[in-house]
Amino acid sequence: MNEPQQPLQINIEVDDKTAEGIYSNFAIINHSPAEFILDFTTLLPGMQRAKVHSRIIMTPQHTKSLLIALQDNIAKYEAAFGFIKLSDIQASNVPMGFRVEDKQKLS
Repeated sequence: MNEPQQPLQINIEVDDKTAEGIYSNFAIINHSPAEFILDFTTLLPGMQRAKVHSRIIMTPQHTKSLLIALQDNIAKYEAAFGFIKLSDIQASNVPMGFRVEDKQKLS
């Protein structure tokens, strides 16, 4: 007789330094056939240089899983707190924040 499988429980530990987190308002995302590279930085107004504070390298499958998890969490956030409006600066040509380039403009 098959017993129902218990869900896998993973204990994740976070040290104090990592728990502090790193603020990021700018990300650069690149990819190859084998991986996605996400570079996170803080870009300050008036500054034209920024240092990458964190680089995450993921497989395409894990990146897509992250996308789905983010979409799910944004939907839950907006259901609880209201629609997240992107600021006017994000809609402009000012290089601040997270944006998706218009692929038609690039071709």
